[in-house]
Amino acid sequence: MRFLLLLCASLLLLTACQSTSEKVIGVVPKGASHIFWLTVKAGAQKAAAESGYTIEWNAPTLEVDASRQKDIVDSMITRRLAGIALAPVDRKALAGTVERGAAAGLPMAIFDSDVDTPNRLTYVATDNRAGGRLAARRLAEVLGAKGKVAVIGFMPGSASTMEREEGFRDEIRANFPGMQIVVETYGMADRAKAMAVTENALTAHPDLAGIFADNESSSAGALQAIKSRQAKNIKFVAFDANEQFVEDLRVGWIDALILQDPYQMGYESVKAITTKLNGGAPPLRRDLPATLITLANIDAKDISPMILPSVQRQITQGGH
Repeated sequence: MRFLLLLCASLLLLTACQSTSEKVIGVVPKGASHIFWLTVKAGAQKAAAESGYTIEWNAPTLEVDASRQKDIVDSMITRRLAGIALAPVDRKALAGTVERGAAAGLPMAIFDSDVDTPNRLTYVATDNRAGGRLAARRLAEVLGAKGKVAVIGFMPGSASTMEREEGFRDEIRANFPGMQIVVETYGMADRAKAMAVTENALTAHPDLAGIFADNESSSAGALQAIKSRQAKNIKFVAFDANEQFVEDLRVGWIDALILQDPYQMGYESVKAITTKLNGGAPPLRRDLPATLITLANIDAKDISPMILPSVQRQITQGGH
């Protein structure tokens, strides 16, 4: 009798877990601390709620930790969540994990940064090469298409930021022969590291005219280095935005921001999963535009909502 009671209890628990998992979508960004990822979360929550789902939000502590990210996704696959939206830390390291999820029948949506496997439901991201080209054109404009520039990147293997770097290089080489990229280095998702490598670039090239940083942490570190040297003469284009970046643009430390729409990124990724779960066919790819923000347009009506922090945006606009 005792055995039968334990067996029944186990079966009831298993059934409850399965029922719960069937209404939960895993969302795994590269990290969780930056405003960018929190904005992704707000969009993901909105899309899930519209179809009666909830999200399970989990991310590695360090944005360079592909191993930890794999463990998080593997756990979600094992527990049979309804689907998983993933921003891979490394396009090669996470490919096998995505394939395992797809083989297990889970809709695997990839966002922000691509992965080296076709076995994904959809890919939702900024047109990153276009974003890099946009940054190059802005620096060329304010530098008179001449001078030495540096690129402060994120990390090797991250598809999204590598595409930004490629777009930046391609635009400079194709259209601005008077400009020279003299430094290409990485902040490795660490503001202190980004500050240090930027300081090294400024020391090695005292005539450096411009800097492009292709993500929030690298931009924050590069900005600290520029401020510490009172180098407002250096034209600085940063990728992503937060309240501090906006203030620094207004007072001249930053020349321009390249803005993404992480809210839409989170929303469209989870929406693709719920569409699939409801028998629909989401698009295989969704390219979101990058937007150039300068003093000339920062207060425009269509720009201000894009800069507004995630939770405020969700509250003030009623969600998506």
